[in-house]
Amino acid sequence: VLPALLSPLIAAVIALVATYLAYVLTKNATTHGAATGFRHGQTISASLVSLAHGTNDAQKTMGVITLTLIAANYQAAGTGPALWVILACGLAIGLGTYMGGWRIMQTVGKKISDVQSPQGFAAETSSAATILISSHLGFALSTTHVTSGAVVGSGLGKKLADVHWSVVGRIVAAWVITLPAAAVVGALATWLASTSAFGLVLVAVLALAAGLTFYVLAKRKPVSHEDITADAAGPTEQPEPQPTGAAN
Repeated sequence: VLPALLSPLIAAVIALVATYLAYVLTKNATTHGAATGFRHGQTISASLVSLAHGTNDAQKTMGVITLTLIAANYQAAGTGPALWVILACGLAIGLGTYMGGWRIMQTVGKKISDVQSPQGFAAETSSAATILISSHLGFALSTTHVTSGAVVGSGLGKKLADVHWSVVGRIVAAWVITLPAAAVVGALATWLASTSAFGLVLVAVLALAAGLTFYVLAKRKPVSHEDITADAAGPTEQPEPQPTGAAN
């Protein structure tokens, strides 16, 4: 629990320092050239976040499924995840990101702070480093939590950047509510599924109904890649105004 609580703060501090250094080291570069360089850098840093996500979040799901198979005597003790479990988890995460990830991207990428390319590079690199180190130590983290903390740090590390603390507050509140809520739902589902075959089927039906309900609710106010790209194509950074007599 402690790594899960501390990791967003650690990522925020690293991203704050990295963002500050990014702007200091490129202050004499042209705005267009620096932005282009950081955008190319984000291709690598975003790939690192994806790799880190697979080493942590995906492993948690594979672990739960593997432990269930071992407990039910469908798999020998001491063996690792089966190939079909690895493929299923990867496919599920990929489909989930494709179907519902745009709303998360909008919140993390724009609503917390209007992230520019240097900030994005710093936040992604900080997130990847934090998650990869945690995975090496065996600590289970949430990629979204770590990335959100890094985005807050990148907003604080840029001069005159604005962090929307009301959004940050709602995200933290959701984190606090989600953990006990998941525990309660998991306990009730386990109890109901263990009562009889009918209870097991009922749990599956309720899970499917809940998923469809949230899908329908999300479609009322859809968020797509067009919304993200429209936000990204919004106001760009302008050079600092020169003194009145500079032109003369």
